Amino acid sequence: MKLATTLSGQTVQNRVRDVGINPDHWYPLGWSKRFKTGQVKAVTVWQQPMAVYRDESGQLYALEDACPHKGVELHHGKVSGRHLLCPYHGWEFNGDGECVNIPYFPPNSKLPCAKARSYPVREQYGIAWVFPGNPELAHRCDPPEVPEYGNDDWLMVPITGHFHAHFSIANENAMDVFHGFLHEELQGWFDPVLLDLKQDEDSVCASYRVSYKGQMAKFLGLTDSADEVTTRTISVRYRYPHYYSTLEGISSIHLMRLPVSPTETRSFALFFLKVRLPDWILNPLKTPLTLFIEKVLFQRFLNQDIGMMESEQRNYSANPQRRYVEVNPAIIALQRTIVAQYDRVWVGSGENGSQEEKTSETD
Repeated sequence: MKLATTLSGQTVQNRVRDVGINPDHWYPLGWSKRFKTGQVKAVTVWQQPMAVYRDESGQLYALEDACPHKGVELHHGKVSGRHLLCPYHGWEFNGDGECVNIPYFPPNSKLPCAKARSYPVREQYGIAWVFPGNPELAHRCDPPEVPEYGNDDWLMVPITGHFHAHFSIANENAMDVFHGFLHEELQGWFDPVLLDLKQDEDSVCASYRVSYKGQMAKFLGLTDSADEVTTRTISVRYRYPHYYSTLEGISSIHLMRLPVSPTETRSFALFFLKVRLPDWILNPLKTPLTLFIEKVLFQRFLNQDIGMMESEQRNYSANPQRRYVEVNPAIIALQRTIVAQYDRVWVGSGENGSQEEKTSETD
């Protein structure tokens, strides 16, 4: 459905700052290389603590981070072969969460019916993914497509983000191209204009016209001269719960969102840039160039965004009843999508989301 692009004031529905996730999607656990063979890591996906381990064969598993015996956190345990051992009594669990051995039981004894919840896991694009919802639905959807991945025409830069803010705040930051004012000292974009806006039940697509000038724009291939103003079109697509953005085929970014709690969000992004250099020059420079773009360029922009997002969260947490005005219809559309995805799973279910529903109904 095509929406109007007119900028006009609307009161923000505060409920968007309280809703949880639709768990029936794939969410990133982290970069695959961070999960080493024989190690266990603690990861939280929207208030669901998980113990994630890689067995001796390299297979990754995710179990609820609570032993069904005493409730001890399993991420403190250790990996033995293909199984995870609880740190307290050494109870042994397979990748499906089933107890397969208790070290102080006599051989061939019948084991108690003790099982930790397991979650579907897969690895794709150098990212470990988990499906925290109904496991029977995991095969019906996939993580977002990243067609640039593995294509030598693109320089890939992985970027990690950590924000002490609700995921709706982080998502709005990615959709809100009008905040280029924040980055003006870093030679960011300016004079943004919302050109087109579409929405359906799962996604929001917006196109903006933006202007660039300066050495940063020249380095990124957005302009041929640092002294000239160049106008480009940036397209942003939020397909719940992740982002894709492209700048006229010059660069693109796939932003994978991990909601952790009502006040914490992580992200794992893949930024792709077409570098206009011959392979014989580019190949030796890929590693230092990737680090430069990540640490020097992107991190400076990201740090400014983090400051604003966390400031927004602090004020909301201090006074959830305060009303706010939004003028960007793309943000209003985004908020509708986030709330609708939550309602699709939880409203009327009477389970899990009921307490959050009661809280948000006070808005």
